[in-house]
Amino acid sequence: MTEEKKPLSRSEREAQIKDKAGWLITVLAALLAVNTYISSGHSSSILTNTIKANDTWNFYQAKSIKQSIAEGQQDDAYSRGDKKRVAELQKKIDRYESDVVKGEGKKELMAKALKLEATRDEAKKHTPWLTFSAMAFQLAIVLLSASILAVSMNMFWGSIAVGSIAALLLGQGIWLWLPL
Repeated sequence: MTEEKKPLSRSEREAQIKDKAGWLITVLAALLAVNTYISSGHSSSILTNTIKANDTWNFYQAKSIKQSIAEGQQDDAYSRGDKKRVAELQKKIDRYESDVVKGEGKKELMAKALKLEATRDEAKKHTPWLTFSAMAFQLAIVLLSASILAVSMNMFWGSIAVGSIAALLLGQGIWLWLPL
């Protein structure tokens, strides 16, 4: 004889979903927290390096202005035949162009600013993926909560699918394994 399986009552189905969804919500919330922490680090890096690059470019521009003034003074000294002053100004102009000792010549400042911008741009590549990942984790958590309230296994499995996509987006946001 085969025993007929009696359909589960609503409270029994709800208990099954609660058991499964409870730990899954915890895992997804933890991954969302990790995602937020990493995203925050990239956002800080973007902001810090943008400010530092802007400051460096401003310093570069100030050096350029001073160099232009010195070049004008040098032209004036040349036209007056003041060779000593021309030589002094040429040293000053050369120092504005490149000052390896202090690292404050235009050449060094440009290299520093470009390096800061490259670091900032690298961090920018991560942020969209982490943003999409956070959104998907939040959506998965909402679907899990709704699956408990609606006693719906379809919503439960849908939340697992969305959570899996979120995890893939998080991985892309961390490692950038797909060169998009």
